[in-house]
Amino acid sequence: MKIFITGVNGFIGTHFLEYAKNRPDWEITGFDLYDYNLAPFEGMKNFTFKKGDIFKEDAWVEEQIAACDTLLPLAGVAKPKIYIEKPVWTFSLDFEQNLKCVRWCAKHGKRVIFPSTSEVYGMSTDKEFKEDESPLITGPIKKMRWIYSCSKQMMDRVIFGYGQEQGLDFTLFRPFNWMGPRLDTFDDASRHEARAITQMIYDVLSRGGISLVGGGEQRRSFTWVGDAIEGLACIVDNKDGKASGEIFNIGNPYNHYSIKEMAEMTIGALKEFPQYRAKAEAAKIEIVAPEQYYGKAYDDAQDRKPSIEKMERVFGWKPVTNMHDMLVKTIQYYADNGAR
Repeated sequence: MKIFITGVNGFIGTHFLEYAKNRPDWEITGFDLYDYNLAPFEGMKNFTFKKGDIFKEDAWVEEQIAACDTLLPLAGVAKPKIYIEKPVWTFSLDFEQNLKCVRWCAKHGKRVIFPSTSEVYGMSTDKEFKEDESPLITGPIKKMRWIYSCSKQMMDRVIFGYGQEQGLDFTLFRPFNWMGPRLDTFDDASRHEARAITQMIYDVLSRGGISLVGGGEQRRSFTWVGDAIEGLACIVDNKDGKASGEIFNIGNPYNHYSIKEMAEMTIGALKEFPQYRAKAEAAKIEIVAPEQYYGKAYDDAQDRKPSIEKMERVFGWKPVTNMHDMLVKTIQYYADNGAR
């Protein structure tokens, strides 16, 4: 199978490549503006890479889509601080650039596996979010945080439309707080742009404490990226066409904790590392108002828990990594790379 991946240098892309090392039946072409995460994949027999800008390389990108079997379009913005500060750019990358790729898939008869997001469910009041049933509810227009969710939701709907009208072969998957190495960088965290786990580790090591936005009562379902990639691989393989035309949540409802609980567990896990113990023992947890941390355009969902019944029923997939082990494995990555 020939797979073309945009945004391959990112978190999901690089973990997908790690999995693909053991899949010689997959031939992967990757494309990204950056390559700082790709050194471990130099010389990988079933992977080739081109560095470039998706805004400027239309002819080449369309050529790759025409030549592949499956498009995995991972290029996008996935950081709340950037949604708020650069909403138009977020829309342009997450919707407009992906739309042209989806249109090329329809034109050339190729399959697309689109990374939707758990954020499309927004402020849904369902206790567990179900792919084909739960309503998608977002906040006021002035709360610019929701432009990411709306961009992804509209892309979901357009893809379904192409499937209905032009027979596009597609699958949508919705990640629920995938975590692990390379999620974000410490440089991102220094600007408050990183997501929870990277930000927390950085803050303990560099600032001596963790800031909880709005008190940290928001609850999330945290998923080890290795488990998640195995689920994604089931979708890519698409045995018997079971994934075609479907949406799948990929998350871990068993790791369902508040951000405050996660902060406490992160500090606890850091204490298990001799080089981090002193800083972890001295770390403080402080509460910060959302508008102070992110600005007035911030908004958030209070709970986000997936139903994974569909992934279990269709593919027999189920996450296996608990919260403690996920935190320790993530911290180990930073320890191995000399973080202090």
